[in-house]
Amino acid sequence: MRLSTKGRYAVMAMADLARRQDEPCRAVALAEIASRQEISLSYLEQLFARLRRKGLVQSARGPGGGYRLTRTAAETSIAEIVLAVDEPLRATRCSVQGRGCMLKGERCLTHDLWDDLGHRIEDYLASVSLADVLSGRLGAARKAA
Repeated sequence: MRLSTKGRYAVMAMADLARRQDEPCRAVALAEIASRQEISLSYLEQLFARLRRKGLVQSARGPGGGYRLTRTAAETSIAEIVLAVDEPLRATRCSVQGRGCMLKGERCLTHDLWDDLGHRIEDYLASVSLADVLSGRLGAARKAA
C-alpha cells in the first residue's frame, strides 16, 4: 500500500503545527509551515481547507493569523488526519465497497490478505497521536532490537 503525498504532507504539516502549539496565543501561518517542511503553499492551503472542514484545525484571520489545532496533539490521531484529506486507508484495489477487484466484480484470491492489511494499517495509525510523533517514541523498540 502506498500513502500519497496528500496524507504524508498533511501529517507533516500537522506535526509542525503541533510542535508550535505551545507558543502562547499564536496561530501558525501556512507560509511558515510550507517553508519549514518544504511543501508547496498552495498545496498546504488545499489540505488545510479539508482539515478545517473536518474540525482538526481552526483558522485565525488578520495580522498574526494562521492555524491552530482544535485539540491537543495527544488527542489527535494520525488516522484522523489522513482520512480528513480523503486519503483511503486500504490496500486492496477494489474501488467499490462490497464489489471485487476483478473485471466481473469478483474478489481476487488475495483480497482478504490486502483487506486485513488495510485494517491493520488503519488501526495502527488510529493508535498513534501527533504527540507520539513529536516525542520521538515511534520506532524506539525497533531501534533498540
